[in-house]
Amino acid sequence: MDAELFPRERREIAPGAVHVPDRLDAREQRELLDACREWARPPAGLRTVRTPGGGTMTARQVCLGRHWYPYGYARTVVDGDGSPVKPFPGRLGAPSRRAVTDTLGADAAREAAYDIALVDFYDADARMGVHRDSDEQADAPVVSLSLGDTRVFRFGNTGSRDRPWTDVEPRGGDLVRLRRALPARPPRRPPGARGHVPRRVGADRTAEHHAAGERPVARAGLRIMGDSPP
Repeated sequence: MDAELFPRERREIAPGAVHVPDRLDAREQRELLDACREWARPPAGLRTVRTPGGGTMTARQVCLGRHWYPYGYARTVVDGDGSPVKPFPGRLGAPSRRAVTDTLGADAAREAAYDIALVDFYDADARMGVHRDSDEQADAPVVSLSLGDTRVFRFGNTGSRDRPWTDVEPRGGDLVRLRRALPARPPRRPPGARGHVPRRVGADRTAEHHAAGERPVARAGLRIMGDSPP
C-alpha cells in the first residue's frame, strides 16, 4: 500500500523556512536523477570539496551556473580540474520560481532570478556540518530539492550552534524553501567549518544554520539560488 496513513502536509519549520512534501512525483525524480548523473560527469564534474582548515567535506558536489568554493564563486572549477562550470539549466529555474510562487506569492517569484545550483551527493558515510549560507549578493529565496533516501535537515538558530533547533526529514521529491531576509555578516566560523554561498543568497535569519544528521544509503540534494555575484 503506497498511500500515507497520515498524509504529510506543507509546514513552516522556522520563520522563512517551509517544507513542501512530494513536490516532485516519481517520474520527475527519475528524470532529475538522470540529469544529476550527467552533470556529475567530467569535465567540471562531481568533486570532493576541500575546506580552508585542510579537511574535506564528506558530501561530494557539482556546481551549475557558477562554481562555489570556500568562500567564493568562480566561472571555472578553480579547486578542481579548472574547466568552465556547466551552465545553469532552465529546468531547475522554472520549478524553483513555481515553488516560490506557491509559498510566497507571485511578487516574490518575479524577483527570484535563479542562476546557480549546487548538487550534493551523500553516500552512507556522508554528512553536512552546521553552517550558514551567506555568500550570495541577492535576497532570492533558496530552494532545496531532495532525491533518494530520507535525511535529517536541522534548522538551528543565529546565536550559536547549540539548541534550540528544529529537525525535519525530507524524503525524495520533497522541497525546502528558505526565505532570505536581512543581509548579515556571517558568524565567525571555527577552523574547517563550512561557510557556503548559495543555498541561495541569504536565508531568513532564524533558519540560516542547518545540518544533516541521520545517514542515508544515498541521497542527492540540489540547492538552487539566484543573482550570483559578478
